[in-house]
Amino acid sequence: MSSRIEEFQELRPLLFSIAYRILGGVGEAEDAVQETWLRFEAYPTQPRSTRAFLSAVVTRISIDVLRSARVRRESYVGPWFPEPLLADPYEDPERSAELADSVSMAALLLLERLSPLERAVFVLREVFDFGFPEVAAAVGRSEAACRQLAVRARRHMAAGRPRFTADRGEREELATRFFDALREGDVEGLRELLAADVAMVGDGGGKAPQLARAVAGAEKVARLLASVFPLMARIDVGFTPQEVNGQPGAVFRDRDGRVLHTMALDVLDGRVQAIRLVLNPEKLTHMGPVADAWAVARDVRRARRPAARHDGAPLDQAPREPGPQDVEHRDMEDRDVEHLDRTPSA
Repeated sequence: MSSRIEEFQELRPLLFSIAYRILGGVGEAEDAVQETWLRFEAYPTQPRSTRAFLSAVVTRISIDVLRSARVRRESYVGPWFPEPLLADPYEDPERSAELADSVSMAALLLLERLSPLERAVFVLREVFDFGFPEVAAAVGRSEAACRQLAVRARRHMAAGRPRFTADRGEREELATRFFDALREGDVEGLRELLAADVAMVGDGGGKAPQLARAVAGAEKVARLLASVFPLMARIDVGFTPQEVNGQPGAVFRDRDGRVLHTMALDVLDGRVQAIRLVLNPEKLTHMGPVADAWAVARDVRRARRPAARHDGAPLDQAPREPGPQDVEHRDMEDRDVEHLDRTPSA
């Protein structure tokens, strides 16, 4: 039994990485790996290839879980994103590019377009380089059928991917500038880093304050970020830049160090193309204690009220007569933080 435990523990990172890419959920992937161990433990004989056996078992479990999960996702409130993954436990220097690309938010959302079988075949073949005999055994289809599934999956994935990707150094340099500007509330600094058609989208699942709709365009996104995050800093909400799903990002925490949400950046052609926030507390529990996002939103609203002046004068100085530009700015700021007024439904 001890040898089986050792074999399983050695392969556990691989099994989790397969399950996560098929399912898009950390908790679901961990459950699939645990179920794989129970089946391995009860298996009456020793498999010829433990790696192939366990990979096949975790793949079949993940396919079954994915089929039921997709039914639940049809009634999900708002945009659905994968659960954020801060570190992929599986490493393979010879396939580092494939592993990093396949775990990104953008890639996982593209994988959502595939059927469960196409997704499993793509993950095993294109990401982990399993041979078609092993893939066929894992998904219970013929090799010929798996080749067809792989062709269809590659076609769908290629159609949704950008033609060029940013190198790691470029992404990290841009992310550093982005988070510096975010910390300072620098509208201009943010705007110059954003693509003209950048979109910012949040996944709260109806369980946390979130954007009423996607915010699109460099001007709107820059103003929203510059108006909201300095207010969050006033109530001691901080963030730590770090990779989220293999891409530049950050984890935001409240004053007690509890996780508030994650932010992931898609970088291409020297600009941020997309910003994805995961705010649903159910998707953050694997990262530690989770903050009360509704309470943080209320505190942000309170923090905003004393600083309602926009003319640059001290608060004890009589304000100048407001002009049309002030009315426009205040209207825009009110729209920017509108989502923070939302309260949880009964």
